[in-house]
Amino acid sequence: MEETRDVEWHCENGVSTFDDGTHSHCIAKTVDDGGVDSKRFYLARTTAFEMLRDRGYQVSDAELSCSLSEFRSAFGEKPDLERLRICVSLRSDFRKKILVVFMGSEPITVKSIHALHSEISSTQGLQVLILVSQSKMNHFAQKELATFPFTVETFPIGDLLVNITKHTAQPKIEILTKEEKQELLSKHGIEDKQIPFLQEKDSFVRYYGLKKKQVVKITYSKEPVDSFVTYRCID
Repeated sequence: MEETRDVEWHCENGVSTFDDGTHSHCIAKTVDDGGVDSKRFYLARTTAFEMLRDRGYQVSDAELSCSLSEFRSAFGEKPDLERLRICVSLRSDFRKKILVVFMGSEPITVKSIHALHSEISSTQGLQVLILVSQSKMNHFAQKELATFPFTVETFPIGDLLVNITKHTAQPKIEILTKEEKQELLSKHGIEDKQIPFLQEKDSFVRYYGLKKKQVVKITYSKEPVDSFVTYRCID
C-alpha cells in the first residue's frame, strides 16, 4: 500500500479531534494532495474490510491492498455512498451475510432509518448491519434500530480511520469457540460469571462484534522474554 495509515487518531461523532501538540487535525497529519472526503472514506472502508476479515467474513486480497489512488480512481473525490457499501458472506457459511452502509452527513432520523430498512429488507441472509455515521443519530432513530430483524452496529466514521488492532500496544485477541470455552470452564471448575468481564463498549469488543457470554483469550506481549495471558467474558 503506497499511503501510510500509521497515524494515531481521536474522533467523536465522525469528526476528528486529534491534536499532536501543533493543533493540526488528524486528516492533515499525513501529506496528501487529494481531497479530505476521499481520504476519510478510503481509510474507513479499508478498516471496515480488515474488521470483516478478522470477524471471519470473505474479503478479497484486492480489497485489502487497494491504495488511496486506486480508491480515488474508482470512487472519485466525492464518493457516492451507495457505491461504498460492502456486502460479504461468512467464510464458514456463505448464507450468512453482513452489510456495511455509509450514512450521509445529515442528521440520522427515524425517517432515514425507515428508508434504509425498506431498501435493504430484501437482502437475503442478512445477519448483521453496520452503519458508519458522519453525524449524530437522535434517540428515536436509535430505538428504531432495535426493531430490525438482525443485529445492527453503529460506528462513527472517526472510529474507523485507523485499525485499533494494529496499534503496537494492542494485545493479541483470540475468540474462543463454544467448545474451547466449555473446556476452559471445565478445566478450572468455574462458571461464566467467575470470569472477569469486559464491557460491550470496549473498543476491541466492538471491533470483533463480540456478543454477551463470549470468552476471549488476551495475550499481552512483554518482549523479548515473556507474555501474560488472561481470559475475559463479554458482559
